[in-house]
Amino acid sequence: MNPEFTTTATTTDEATRRGDVAVLPVGSFEQHGDHLPLLTDTIVACAIAKAAATAHDLLLLPPVTISCSQEHTGWPGSVSIRSSTLARIVTDVAESLRGSGVDRLIVVNGHGGNYVLSNVVQEANVGGRRMALYPRRQDWETARREAGLVSSGHDDMHAGEIETSLLLHLSPELVRESYHAADHCAERPDLLVVGMRGYTDTGVIGAPSLATASKGKAVLDSLTTSFASALAVLRDPAPH
Repeated sequence: MNPEFTTTATTTDEATRRGDVAVLPVGSFEQHGDHLPLLTDTIVACAIAKAAATAHDLLLLPPVTISCSQEHTGWPGSVSIRSSTLARIVTDVAESLRGSGVDRLIVVNGHGGNYVLSNVVQEANVGGRRMALYPRRQDWETARREAGLVSSGHDDMHAGEIETSLLLHLSPELVRESYHAADHCAERPDLLVVGMRGYTDTGVIGAPSLATASKGKAVLDSLTTSFASALAVLRDPAPH
């Protein structure tokens, strides 16, 4: 992982920072068509997490790089872990952080298939505000609008306009030119049953041909801004 996307802080740096919130990027290792790397979701999660942690002087953790990608089973290179494993990892990280005095955690999720993270966060907050999941749906929608994306979040599901734009901004050397001709649209009512193979032969559901680096930068800028409200809710002790 490029140090640009993660942390190189020392224990002395963190002792000086004395951050009260940690940020954990959760990505995946799964197919993203011919034009994007298997590590795409991890790169995106790390970029969002690092920008947010830097803006608010928070403890940035290294990424979880393999998660719940069962819908991509059978695609060369794709690797998954059980949802129970991911839940345990995040819970263990939160418990470990509390041992060093960091009581709150924001999980930055880069993979839509990690549904279990919503349950983990809800359970963590039963006794008080300790964990948040970011970006929220409205954060992605705001980012799409502010960046001028053409496609919708529903249509642009995987390896499409938004992910390709982010990679063109963050790591253009990793994006293959085949994205110009990789558009594929599909409804997927039974995705949980038949997986991605049931709806795409290329691994793409979306419109990567619409992607630009400037859109990717605008998406990241918007998400960095929206992070402030998620952080404020986590830090606010008053019930709403």
